[in-house]
Amino acid sequence: PIFAVAAIIIKASDRGPVLHWQTRVGKGGRVFRFPKFRSMVVGAEAMTDSLVADNHHGDDGVTFKIPQDPRITRFGRILRKTSIDELPQFWCVLRGDMSLVGPRPPTLDEVAKYDRWQRRRLEVTPGITCIWQVSGRCEIDFETWVRMDIEYAERRSFRFDLSILLRTIPAVLGARGAY
Repeated sequence: PIFAVAAIIIKASDRGPVLHWQTRVGKGGRVFRFPKFRSMVVGAEAMTDSLVADNHHGDDGVTFKIPQDPRITRFGRILRKTSIDELPQFWCVLRGDMSLVGPRPPTLDEVAKYDRWQRRRLEVTPGITCIWQVSGRCEIDFETWVRMDIEYAERRSFRFDLSILLRTIPAVLGARGAY
């Protein structure tokens, strides 16, 4: 029912598709298509260049995060705060492109900016949730985020995954670091 309600509200509140598809990079550099409920206005990517100065991760940052991103729709803010926008990614888990726990899958543009050591995060299957998401998400700088992902790759186990899954629930409900 959450899928249906989200889809109806997205369609009713803003023109454009319900899902936003991106190309992401998975384990070993394998490329795959990645769905999210669309939370931004149509044409948001074309607006990125004019917003670079507002990037929370710096104007030369690998990732692009803006606390009050003007491209996000009103309903999109709710989707992001609650992480409902991530639900379509379960399709990627079923296909084997992602797992429940693992580093978030980067975009091709992000990987192109990686230093050699940062590519180590591509050694494991990406996940819907990760250590970064339960540790503050957007409040964490990119270098720390990558170090957390590499630590995950070195420590991964059923027990560690279970602890991250259990920590995901309060992190999502509290919307800690989400924007």
